[in-house]
Amino acid sequence: MNRPVVMISGASRGIGAAIAAEMHSAGWALSLGLRDPANSPLPASDIVLTCRFDATDTDSESAWIAATQARFGRLDGLVLNAGIHSAHSVLEASEAEFDQLFDVNVKSPMRLSQLAWPLLEQGPGRIVTIASLSGKRVKSPGSGLYAMSKFALVGLTHALRQAGKDSGVRATAICPSFVATDMGRAASGSDGSDKTRPEDIARITRTVLELPASASVAEIPVHWGVEDCF
Repeated sequence: MNRPVVMISGASRGIGAAIAAEMHSAGWALSLGLRDPANSPLPASDIVLTCRFDATDTDSESAWIAATQARFGRLDGLVLNAGIHSAHSVLEASEAEFDQLFDVNVKSPMRLSQLAWPLLEQGPGRIVTIASLSGKRVKSPGSGLYAMSKFALVGLTHALRQAGKDSGVRATAICPSFVATDMGRAASGSDGSDKTRPEDIARITRTVLELPASASVAEIPVHWGVEDCF
């Protein structure tokens, strides 16, 4: 396989689907992690592998990595996009919801990074986490629990960047505010017409993935309004 290869979690819709389309148009081979492979945004082909992936099922993580290696024999990028939202404050949240949020938004990205690391070192490749501005500030009481998980994801990204200093594996956290996706529209209470487009995040992701190892970018905040700064 001469094409660069990227794995994208949560690729069935929204930001993940937009990243898949962007990287496909740029000539990359894709390994898409989807809860239901039938919902792939792109048809399976010799350069598009669709695999079942569930962030709460560790067996699906290792199976996805193994299938990617078997098909392509290399890995140049890992985009950790899958995530879930919460609208509960830290006073309202149950322990079960906390566990679920951190399992999906933090622990699964860490496990996937560990599993993919030997392949990424061969490139060396890049890891991109789709975090959030909620990983930089807590904007409201209702965003508190979600923000905690995204703060942890940004911290994971920095930890991975440090772990890759010698091998050349680079990690970047992309931190958008509201994006015009189903999740973003629900969280913002709007139709998303004035929000960042998923395609914008996809273009930023492609830029990061195609940077050389000599450029190590830790974070990219993406603001849609001046109030996001506070």
